[in-house]
Amino acid sequence: MSIIVKNLTFTYMKNGPFEKKAIDDISFEIQSGEFVGIIGHTGSGKSTLIQHFNGLFKPESGSVIIDGIDVSQKDLKQLRNKVGLVFQYPEHQLFEETVYKDIAFGPMKQGLADKEIKERVHQALKGVGLSDDILTKSPFELSGGQKRRVAIAGVLSMKPSILVLDEPTAGLDPSGKDEIFSYINEIHTKNKMTTILVSHSMEDIAKLVDRVIVLNKGKIYKDGKPEDIFFDAEGLKKIGLSVPQITLLMKKMKNDCSDIDDRIFTVDNAVEELFKILKRKEI
Repeated sequence: MSIIVKNLTFTYMKNGPFEKKAIDDISFEIQSGEFVGIIGHTGSGKSTLIQHFNGLFKPESGSVIIDGIDVSQKDLKQLRNKVGLVFQYPEHQLFEETVYKDIAFGPMKQGLADKEIKERVHQALKGVGLSDDILTKSPFELSGGQKRRVAIAGVLSMKPSILVLDEPTAGLDPSGKDEIFSYINEIHTKNKMTTILVSHSMEDIAKLVDRVIVLNKGKIYKDGKPEDIFFDAEGLKKIGLSVPQITLLMKKMKNDCSDIDDRIFTVDNAVEELFKILKRKEI
């Protein structure tokens, strides 16, 4: 399930007094099975971009092709079955009487048989780490983290080939964030699903994704592997972004120990590197 974006431009309120170009002539491709992070300051165009992936927005100019489907075409049912989009605070979209009905809503609209719907509900719930005993509960009785996972399960129950998540842990406490990201990573790995994550958290992006696209003022500022993106700490700072705290720490340590590799962006990488340094010093 590839995504091809070519010369995409999108402007809000075009020709009006509050006209704003949100996406400015950008091009890139995402290959099937990739886990891609999209980062950028508020207003950089992240949310506008991903809403093109299932046709909520259509290009002003240029094109977005998802698995051969042009998002500019009129009938987007097939596309929306392929692309699952999880918005910020997805629990605000919960509306049914029970958790079961909420997760089953999408497959029901796909016209699936009751047996298939039931199987999908159970699989999706298991995929986000929740047990069947909550299926008869009202979604509004659940904790914030549980609501978030039920909302994600509702998207997963439609069995999309591409999963797009816009700040999926916004507003959650650290343990809730860790749980959500753990299940997202597990879902991506198990299903070999093309996954796109928009997040303000550099630490989470660094831990999870294989590739980072950096947006700035509607344009692509950088596109590459996490270690290459976060190595440019000064460049990211100039456009209002930070790097993982562990990266800054390793850069400072390099002042006292020149043989430290400062292209480090996760705690696990840092621990491994420090053990290597200690072993070399023992020798």
